[in-house]
Amino acid sequence: MAPPVRDLSRPPRWWLWPTVLSLDAPIVALLWQWEIAQTVGLVASGARAFVLGTSVWLAYSADRWVEGWRLTPERIRTQRHAFYQRRRWPVAALWVVLFAADVAAAFRGLSRREFSAGLALLGLVMLYLLSHQLVHRHRRWRVPKELCIAFLLGAGVALFLAPRADWAQLRPAAPPFALFVLLCFANCALISVWESQVDQSHGQTSWARQFPWGATLSRVFPWLLAGTALPFFLLAGPPERAALGCGLASCVLLGLVDAAESRLGGERARVLADVVLMTPAFFWASALLRR
Repeated sequence: MAPPVRDLSRPPRWWLWPTVLSLDAPIVALLWQWEIAQTVGLVASGARAFVLGTSVWLAYSADRWVEGWRLTPERIRTQRHAFYQRRRWPVAALWVVLFAADVAAAFRGLSRREFSAGLALLGLVMLYLLSHQLVHRHRRWRVPKELCIAFLLGAGVALFLAPRADWAQLRPAAPPFALFVLLCFANCALISVWESQVDQSHGQTSWARQFPWGATLSRVFPWLLAGTALPFFLLAGPPERAALGCGLASCVLLGLVDAAESRLGGERARVLADVVLMTPAFFWASALLRR
């Protein structure tokens, strides 16, 4: 289990800032949007990338903003929640500005189908925040937040791909997309194990606290996922193999981070758990260098 952060009055260490500022999840979503788009021969335009990245940041920051708002300072155990509590109103002002920019970019850069799908996804995000932060926060029977986050991230990545192609074109992307969604769940589930004490202090129900077997499954899940993904990787064609290779590498790296968590400490493991999901960055950088 991750111990409570001892002194939240000190500035976060430099390597914590991407997590504190909620930048890690948007980066992961954008990289996987690009990688899966490559699999089916689609181009993720600048407007679509901006809308996805900004929307993910808005959702994550709103979740942490509400968390920081409803907790007293002495109950907060992480730098990311302390930041949103101390910088509540500047973050709120930035959130409003970026939300307006996000809507404007969606109006200008998305098709009607994409815009309608985005509105539906926004409704699901709002329902998640209402349920998991307020109405059903302490309910053990609620849908685990880790499953909700994985589904919503996957839906965000698929949002700008599915409306632009038919099923025959999208079929090769199905295995890497499914692997990405399951990786997001594995990431969140392991964090729920490492931060079980944090969730307890925050009065938050998590996967590891919700189910007695949740912690055990979380620790073996990356390896089960890697074993399941390996045959698909070996049998895939070149475009799908790159995306599946990214997912397979992320599975193994996530399992290794979990194995080293007791030595790394909860904060470092939390950061690395998100970094290891950024494996498509290798192919993205290679594509940039080839231009």
